[in-house]
Amino acid sequence: MIESKREDHRKLALALVQEILPHTGKAIRVGITGAPGVGKSLTIDTLGTQLTAQGRKVAVLAVDPSSVRTGGAILGDKTRMVRLANDPNAFVRPSPAAGTLGGVAANTREAMLICEAAGFDVVLVETVGIGQSETAVADMTNFFLVLVLPGAGDQLQGLKKGVVELADMIAVNKADGDNVKAATAAAAEYRAALQILSPRSANWLPPVITYSALTGSGIAELWAQVVLHRERLSADGELAARRREQQIKWMWAMVEQRLFGRLHSSAAIKAKLPEIETAVAKGELSPALAAAEIIAMIGLGGSTSHNR
Repeated sequence: MIESKREDHRKLALALVQEILPHTGKAIRVGITGAPGVGKSLTIDTLGTQLTAQGRKVAVLAVDPSSVRTGGAILGDKTRMVRLANDPNAFVRPSPAAGTLGGVAANTREAMLICEAAGFDVVLVETVGIGQSETAVADMTNFFLVLVLPGAGDQLQGLKKGVVELADMIAVNKADGDNVKAATAAAAEYRAALQILSPRSANWLPPVITYSALTGSGIAELWAQVVLHRERLSADGELAARRREQQIKWMWAMVEQRLFGRLHSSAAIKAKLPEIETAVAKGELSPALAAAEIIAMIGLGGSTSHNR
């Protein structure tokens, strides 16, 4: 329902989210990102299986690249998380990114709340791995995990991407077999590189660990760091303060989403947009004035008359 674009479904979804709000906020929310091929899905499958074996209920919101033809999720992640997809204590939901910036689906936040209200105490959000704009996931989770590969290049190159600056931990995957030495060296390089960055929290210095999603080695240590981070930030109220800030950011993100949605849902506005675009392309109308006219049509600004 919350992923539906039908207006009647949207109204029901809004009412539902408001109703369940008192039953949310208790789960550990972990955002997991990394370049394609780093092993995000296998990491989640291995980690999630270990957590359900400990009695936890794990929800995975895996944001798939969208199908160009249908706009729907390709569902590749669910096929790669074979154990979790068949685990009665786990819920795996692939959702299409559908062009949404930030590497997360438009309704990922709402889906996360529904999972929490349903009793899942761990929510893992896997992003599509699209680089700098993916930092949006840090604004909806408690712990931001960045996965990297051994020998993937100069660590300073990675620091140019905003995702690393927001990382609560960097984990070097594929530390198995002949890769152990390279993974250890890569971890040392990332630790050195992180020294030049100001930590995101005064209570937490992002650790860099090595692990293997294939063998499961290091997964327990990875999760121990997530729990330790939660304990430290909860002790002085930082975690609660961060969640309050996230709620405000969520509100404004929804405002922007709704306003943009009106551009595509109004027949009158859609009919006028090609004319405005043509005028801008021909140099007959400045982009600034065109933007003001579009905003006025949505009903947020005064009239902007011009001659074309």
